Amino acid sequence: MKNDGIYLGSHVSMNAPDFYLGSVKEAISYGSNTFMFYTGAPQNSFRKPLSELKIQEGRKLLLEAGFDESKLIVHAPYIINAANYTRPDLYEMSINTIVSELKRTAGFGAQILVLHPGSHVGMGAENGIIALAKALDVALACDGTNVKIALETMAGKGHEIGISFQEIASIIDHCKNKHRLGVCLDTCHISDAGYDVKDFNKVLKEFDDVIGLSRLLVVHVNDTKNPIGAHKDRHENIGYGYLGFKTLYDVVHHPLLKGIPMILETPYYNEKAPYKQEIEMLRSGKYVDNWRD
Repeated sequence: MKNDGIYLGSHVSMNAPDFYLGSVKEAISYGSNTFMFYTGAPQNSFRKPLSELKIQEGRKLLLEAGFDESKLIVHAPYIINAANYTRPDLYEMSINTIVSELKRTAGFGAQILVLHPGSHVGMGAENGIIALAKALDVALACDGTNVKIALETMAGKGHEIGISFQEIASIIDHCKNKHRLGVCLDTCHISDAGYDVKDFNKVLKEFDDVIGLSRLLVVHVNDTKNPIGAHKDRHENIGYGYLGFKTLYDVVHHPLLKGIPMILETPYYNEKAPYKQEIEMLRSGKYVDNWRD
């Protein structure tokens, strides 16, 4: 694929028997030039040894297909919650899992790990931010890699932290290893959190003022089932939600975001992955009405 500075792909699976090789094949089938994957099941911390995951075969195919490994994304499992230390066992497990995922990310040749900031579970956002920052300091001091953590912007469900640019900035400010921290901007999440993604220039200006665009490592390109400020976090297919195709096309092609990996996490429909169609439309700028029918 011709490199125009736009790196667009999707979440892909990693299942037996081909594991990582299968992930790469799936991404290629969608017309992607980047992708995101989990190194095991998203819901738990059980992980197969890297030696069993056909990583070298996958990396060989990546090279042949012209992928840039620095643009590939790993997503940490959802079970991690280092924003609450009232359960020391779970807090320690979360730190250990972050360390393990950083090492596994490096083992695939990737350089960016997306992490949900977590939930303060009643401790209050400020205490949750401090708890997470301390956990990140411990993890980043002992993992032995150069992998960066991209803190994901959240929609504001329950006791989530990271629902505003100010909270994300505060997490980073409280950390010692700031050079290894960045941000994953999710269009569905920030809309649900109250940001007007349809005025994306204004959103980016605020992001730059509060956090700094140099820290933006990943963009999750998702439409949303809910109106602005809903705090629901329900992704929708491109063009079928409240953001709409033009808004998300403009995000993907924004000149300030050139070179930043863009990842689709939109839902399957009729048990089919939507990504080939969505990538094609977002690249060409030609929206196909009722494309899911």
